[in-house]
Amino acid sequence: MESLLGVLTDLNQIIPILVHWLHLLSAVVWIGGLAFLVMAVTPCLKNTVPKQFIRPISETFYQQYKRVVGILLVVILFTGGFNLHYVSEGMIMQSGEGVSQHAKYLTVFFIKLFLVLGILTIFLYTIIFKNEPTGGETSEELEEMAIEPVPFQRVALWMGVFIILCAAAMKHLHV
Repeated sequence: MESLLGVLTDLNQIIPILVHWLHLLSAVVWIGGLAFLVMAVTPCLKNTVPKQFIRPISETFYQQYKRVVGILLVVILFTGGFNLHYVSEGMIMQSGEGVSQHAKYLTVFFIKLFLVLGILTIFLYTIIFKNEPTGGETSEELEEMAIEPVPFQRVALWMGVFIILCAAAMKHLHV
């Protein structure tokens, strides 16, 4: 009987750990991939490739990135919900109060959620509205499109950095 109870206790610890790990891994791959595009791919292309080839090459990188991120988004949304559940259970065990009674945690959580929704909106915008030249652009607009072939990539990266900061704060607000 004790060994069965030990296995159940271990599962009650292992499952939240694995869910949290999967959530973090997905977020790191998402934001890390975006950082790679912003800090490595785009600058290298600008320095080594003629302007007319920057856009097609970066689009090739971004197409593969979008496939991976689409899957990661689903994983992040589900594991985030499970994480919130496990954190609330932990808070109840420690203090008798759930997440709804911890104002600081909820504040950071909603800031993180707002940033996630923002970065998700940018991601979906780049899928729905492709940023392709239509022929009516000025030379300045065409040059801007060549410099940043993926729209809002720098803004999305900064939002991702702040999402990770919020996650770190949340980790220490529920202990």
